[in-house]
Amino acid sequence: MTYVYLLAAILCEVAGTAALQASEQFTRPKPLLLTAIGYSAALYFLSMTLRTMPVGIAYAIWSGLGVVMIAVIGIVWFGQRLDSPAIMGLGMIVAGVAIINLFSNTVSH
Repeated sequence: MTYVYLLAAILCEVAGTAALQASEQFTRPKPLLLTAIGYSAALYFLSMTLRTMPVGIAYAIWSGLGVVMIAVIGIVWFGQRLDSPAIMGLGMIVAGVAIINLFSNTVSH
């Protein structure tokens, strides 16, 4: 269940961040409400993850995958552009998350 909670935390955080962008600096109430719900749910699910996963590892995975997912949403949904260094940096984040999950003894497999 640890990874289910972590995935739920990531998805809720990404939804909250996407809604934050859509709120247009807090001027649209519906996206603002979705932001609050998304972040609250994300923190709840992250806290559930921390029952069995060290905080540093959970936060690295949560924030890393959240950054990559919201960058993709920014490109697809909001029409934002990324240059080559940004894309390379995001690739490095994905590689870091993969290394943690595949090779670290800190994460229970």
